[in-house]
Amino acid sequence: MRELSPAAQRVLQLANDAVEALPLDSSPVSFSLVLIAAALEAAADQPYEVPSWYRGDDCQTYRDGADAQRNQLLAIAAELKAHD
Repeated sequence: MRELSPAAQRVLQLANDAVEALPLDSSPVSFSLVLIAAALEAAADQPYEVPSWYRGDDCQTYRDGADAQRNQLLAIAAELKAHD
């Protein structure tokens, strides 16, 4: 089996941690929700760099957009985790 990328390893780590924290009698839906939430959290936590062609105000606009996307992914993950 080939080595996973750091991003894929992070998803696997978060998914394993989430599943281990679930009670043994959890429903299959609960397992699905924590796995999806873990993937979204890992995606939100990926580092990004502003491309070199963005300068001045455009750079901040890019960062604001990337941060907004990250927050949206984390909000979806939190909603999935809170679902009963």
